[in-house]
This record gives sequence, C-alpha cells and structure tokens, in this order.
Amino acid sequence: MSNISGNNKYLAFVILIGGKSTRFGTDKGLYEFLGKPLIVYQLEVLARFNNDIYVVAHSQNQVQKYVNDIDYRNITAFILDDKECTSGKKIRSPLIGICSAFKEIEKLGYEKAFTLSCDLPLINPEVVNLLLKHSKDVDCCVPRWNNNYLEPLFAIYPVKKALQEIEENLQNETYKLTSILNRDWSIKYISIEEEIQPLDDKLLTFLNINNHVDIDKLLEIYQN
Repeated sequence: MSNISGNNKYLAFVILIGGKSTRFGTDKGLYEFLGKPLIVYQLEVLARFNNDIYVVAHSQNQVQKYVNDIDYRNITAFILDDKECTSGKKIRSPLIGICSAFKEIEKLGYEKAFTLSCDLPLINPEVVNLLLKHSKDVDCCVPRWNNNYLEPLFAIYPVKKALQEIEENLQNETYKLTSILNRDWSIKYISIEEEIQPLDDKLLTFLNINNHVDIDKLLEIYQN
C-alpha cells in the first residue's frame, strides 16, 4: 500500500511505547505473544504503507531494549521524550510522547501524524487505510464510538496545529488527550460501528492490552 499523497513527508506513523505499563508489569511492546513481541504485529502492518515510522520511548535504556529484542528495520527512527515538554515536572502521560514526537517530526517537514499506542497490537490494514484516505481533505481524523467516546491514540493529527495545542495544554497542566482537538479544525469523525466494523468485524484494531487478562482474550481469538 502506498502513501495516499505520493509525498513521503505528508504523513508519518508515530508509535508510543513510553507508558508506565503499571497494570501489565512489563513493557507491553516487547511482550512476546505467539513468538513475536506485540509491537512487531503493528510494525508488520504499518510497513505495508509507504510512510516513515517513528517510535517514541521514555529513555535511551528503553530504546536499547527494543534494538536488542526486535527487528527494527521497519522503524525510521526512535524519538526520546523531550524534557522541555515536561518543564522539569515528573509527568508520565501520552501527551508527553506526542509532544516530543511532533516537535521532532515538525522539524523534518511532516504535515500529519498517524499516532497510535503500542498496546493496540492487532491493527487492521484496511482500517489504517480508511483513516489515511479520510485524512486527505481534513485537519484531523478520529474514530468515534456511537456513545461519542473517541479513540485519540489511533488518530491522525495535523502536526503543527496539534503541537501548538499540546504545548498550551501542558502549560495549563491539562493532560486529557482529546484536549488536543481544536474546534476550529476540520475534523472527520469516523464511526467505529458503521464505517470501521464492516472492515474489522471483531474490532480487533481497538483491542487494548492493559493487563494479562487481555492477553488471554487475544490468545482465545487466535485459537478460534
């Protein structure tokens, strides 16, 4: 699958791996499931597209573990959490990883970022492609459930505009991910039940790995 714009700097994939994994107990991205670390499932899907892939880590030590444990050839580069984003405070929030990534990829000239968390291992390539197509004529593209709950960690953001919002939110100590969204943007909300489920009938794209019970669910799905 190719980049829909034909321009490699149109959009980059950004995978966040720097979460605390408190409930899970170990680094979720490196957890081995049926012979492969969970992040490898994501990388194999994203590598089908002609877009650069950046992985955002909380430390050099974490990067080294990934370099040691996975085939990282599909990763364009690792990005470390930027201390300037935290203003010296001890904050662990996905917003820090997104801020760090967007600061870096804005310098590199990317217009948009498809941002996702490493704890969604079973992303569907058709769903990824759907968001890419819808992102072409809008600022932002976010999946939305019928109850209006959003999936901000599987969404496409405008890098420059989002970075302004993120930096302002961090200054105000607002860490809610949906606070990135600005009313003045053109935002395409994609219905999960009506538009995504026909492509991914079990909605495995949004199967979030929070604890080992979720791993059991994953195993059951594979066994069936």
